[in-house]
Amino acid sequence: MRRSRDVPELVAAAREGDPRAVARLITLVENGDELVQEIAAALAPHTGNAQVIGLTGSPGVGKSTTTTELVRVLRAQGHRVGVLAVDPSSPFTGGAILGDRVRMQQHATDSGVYIRSMSSRGHLGGLAAATPQAVRVLEGAGCDVVLVETVGVGQAEVEVASLADTTVVLLAPGMGDAIQAVKAGILEIADVFVVNKADRDGADATYHDIQGMIGLGERGPGEWRPQVVRAIASRGEGIDDVVAAIDKHRGWLVERGELRRRREARAAAEIEAIALGRLRARMGSLRAGTALPALAAEVAAGSTDPFTAADTLLRDMG
Repeated sequence: MRRSRDVPELVAAAREGDPRAVARLITLVENGDELVQEIAAALAPHTGNAQVIGLTGSPGVGKSTTTTELVRVLRAQGHRVGVLAVDPSSPFTGGAILGDRVRMQQHATDSGVYIRSMSSRGHLGGLAAATPQAVRVLEGAGCDVVLVETVGVGQAEVEVASLADTTVVLLAPGMGDAIQAVKAGILEIADVFVVNKADRDGADATYHDIQGMIGLGERGPGEWRPQVVRAIASRGEGIDDVVAAIDKHRGWLVERGELRRRREARAAAEIEAIALGRLRARMGSLRAGTALPALAAEVAAGSTDPFTAADTLLRDMG
């Protein structure tokens, strides 16, 4: 599809719940197609109302199982749910298994659920570069809740917090997560902690460790205190409590005006990322031309300094 007039038709079909249209739109934004800006403009009037929930945690903690169970509970509440599951890509081939769709097969025939696996394509932070635009597509397609499941994260892969209204961090006993949370940014990004696999030995210790760490944090009056919930996602136990904690956080966000602030910050980051991407593209064209090599030669010869050369380059770009 290259014809501009097809974009309104695709968006209209996605609004009607056509999964093929939704898939096509996400593929276009994922591939950075030339129609991305037109797609974003067509979707804009239909976005901004979905609740975006991020789920993150170490590999093997049960993110996909928890996501599946959250979909079940949310659907029972009457929500239309979109799921973006980001899988790591191979540093050698760029490919990805995209196994989350396999794990969530029980929802495959539900027209009120749209599940999309995305390859990270080498993007750091636990997400794919196109994830924010894919969220917009699902919002535009009528999903009132969008779950974003990240790549299994370590200490610094916390980008999901800048995308989600509520960030859920999953932990499990026996995996060192309690200690990991102390030395990582994980503790700072979590709005809700879920101690999954709570039937395992050490679950109570993990629960109390996280509670203790939260207690050490400094909070002003009325600031959000992260909730800690026990769950056994493989048996569907505790998932209602997880949803209740998410709902409680959303109520706090609305009451304090934090929801608007977070969404404006998210929009600012998205605008900045797009602008930087376009600047990089222009830099690439400059490298192919004569301006940058000429300035580099002057800096190497000592006839100018790199800061003056950079200012000259930026003037030329403007």
